[in-house]
Amino acid sequence: MARELLKGNEAIAEAAVRAGLDAYFGYPITPQTELLEYLARRMPELGRAFVQAESEVAAINMVFGAACAGKRVMTSSSGPGMSLMQEGLSYIAGAELPAVVVDVMRGGPGLGNIAACQSDYFQVTRSAGHGDFRPLVLAPATVQEAIDLTQLAFDLAERYRMLVILLVDGNLGQMMEPAELPPFRDQGSVTAPWALSGAEGRAARLITSIYLQPEALERHNLALQAKLTVIAEREQRSAGMWLEDAELVVVAFGSAARVAQNAVEAARARGLAAGLFRPITLSPLPVRHLARLSPRARAFLVIEMNAGQMVDDVRLAIAGRAPVRFHGRMGGVELLPDEVLQAMHHTIGDIRVSGNGSRSFHREVR
Repeated sequence: MARELLKGNEAIAEAAVRAGLDAYFGYPITPQTELLEYLARRMPELGRAFVQAESEVAAINMVFGAACAGKRVMTSSSGPGMSLMQEGLSYIAGAELPAVVVDVMRGGPGLGNIAACQSDYFQVTRSAGHGDFRPLVLAPATVQEAIDLTQLAFDLAERYRMLVILLVDGNLGQMMEPAELPPFRDQGSVTAPWALSGAEGRAARLITSIYLQPEALERHNLALQAKLTVIAEREQRSAGMWLEDAELVVVAFGSAARVAQNAVEAARARGLAAGLFRPITLSPLPVRHLARLSPRARAFLVIEMNAGQMVDDVRLAIAGRAPVRFHGRMGGVELLPDEVLQAMHHTIGDIRVSGNGSRSFHREVR
């Protein structure tokens, strides 16, 4: 397949189509509306279901219904719309249904603005609804990776019968980059053995998230927690650069990681032993990969387009073995490589003043 110049939102939409998306239900909200607009044309062309719902509440409940029928189903939104979907997301999780949700983040809280931000991290990683569960959350940093992770999202959703969220900030949704689309998948006509497809000739099936007896609900919750334990063991994903000798590790995801990469490149050119760690799964966070870096690294600097949401999870992963600092911008204000580089130097200065460790942060420049 040849590479094409693709817009992030549209690339995600086409990747979902080629992954076998059967039905899409959504409501327009900037900065993800192009995704919905693209599927409004594309899905009917292929004889597949597309509905622009009257609200995000309606859309997520349509997703619930289509998922019960064993269909590959997706919705997309941004922060305010995700807030409205919380009850439906929890029902989907409680009923153990596979579904994919794309969240193209914007500035908040409240209506905020339509600029790129990363302030939905808490909302999607802490539960995405009420109850004791967490969805699986994937965070791409390029248009190509958004395509690849969209396909993976459907596979993981069906493998574990769970909610998978593709978390994209507005920059990535709106930008255009050369990328390669995958071929169409042949999904066949096999219906999932748990799906509600009519009871003729077989025993009745029940999909529910209500368990009125506390003991029954506890058993259900224990099964959900066991599934999350398996996912945490198998599905931690990350990427990194210059980590082999890094004494200062910069941690960032999505568009913030691209800015951080430029800053780390500049730091390396100046002789600073810095590296970049990029979580690809935000839930589960790749804590094992982070923990392996902590014996060598003298400090970690978390870069986010928010007030500091992932930084707490990084601190938990490092478990006090090294100091963890934070730098971020809020409200859709863009991060710049120069300010990240400055934050790196401030972090180095703080560690030197505190006397934490005896090694030098600098390497020999050759």
